[in-house]
Amino acid sequence: MAEQDQNPERDGVDRPESEEPIRFTDKRRIDPETGRPRHVEGETGAEEKEAAAGSGTAPADPVQDPLAQAEQILRDLPAEDAEDSEAGDPVSVADAAGTPDPGADPLVAEEPELEEVPADQSSAGDREAELQADLQRLQAEYVNYRRRVERDRAVERDRTVGHVITGLMPVLDDIHAARQAGDLDDGPFAAIAAKLESLLQQQGLERIDEEGVPFDPSVHEALMQQPHPEIPADHVAAVLRAGYRHGDRVLRAAQVMVSTGPAE
Repeated sequence: MAEQDQNPERDGVDRPESEEPIRFTDKRRIDPETGRPRHVEGETGAEEKEAAAGSGTAPADPVQDPLAQAEQILRDLPAEDAEDSEAGDPVSVADAAGTPDPGADPLVAEEPELEEVPADQSSAGDREAELQADLQRLQAEYVNYRRRVERDRAVERDRTVGHVITGLMPVLDDIHAARQAGDLDDGPFAAIAAKLESLLQQQGLERIDEEGVPFDPSVHEALMQQPHPEIPADHVAAVLRAGYRHGDRVLRAAQVMVSTGPAE
C-alpha cells in the first residue's frame, strides 16, 4: 500500500492523495484454515460485553469453552434451517421400530432366522435320545420277563399239583370202591376220606364219572360197546373207572362203556 501511495502513476490512474486504500473483509463464518467458527464483530460482541459487565466476568472464549462453541454454532445457523428443524415432524417410536408397509403383501411373511445349533449340543441331544430309547427297551424287556416268569410259575405250580394228584389216584380209587361197598358210610375213615376229597377239590381237581353224556375221546376211554335200552348210541352207558381233570389238563381219562342204542 505504501508503494501504491508513493507511486500513484504506476497503474496509469491518477488518484488524489487523500483517497483511502481499498480493504477486503473476509465475512466467512467458518475459518477455512482452522475449521472453527469465527467471532463476528457487531453481532454478539455487544451482548457478550454487556453480560460480562453485568456479571463482572470476561466473555467466554468460544475456542476454549465447548458450551460457547455450541451456542455460537446455533447462532450462526441460518434462520430458515432453524425453522425447518423446529417445524419438522417428530419421528414416533412406532415408526422407528418399523411400521409395516401398507403396500406390502400380507401373505408373504418374513422368514424366521434359523439359529445354528452347536455341534456339541446336537451330539448331546442325540445321545440323550439314544439313552432314552435304551431305557424304554429295557423296561419293555423287564415287563415281558416278569410276565414270562409269572406264567412259568403258574404252569410249574399246576404241574406239581398234577403230579401229587396223580400219585393219590389209587387212594381215591380205593375210597370210591369202599364207599360203593358201604364201608365208608360212617366212622373216622369216612371223615378222613371226605376231608381228602374236599382238599383236592379246592386245588382244582374234578372227577370224571358222569353217565349218559356224549362220548368225548379227549376225556373218555372206550373199553367196550353194548346196547342200552335207555341211553342213545354214542353215549356213555357206564363208567368202569373214574377219570380226573385238573384245570384244563386231563390227568387220567375215564374208562367207560359206550352205548350202541336200544336193541332191535
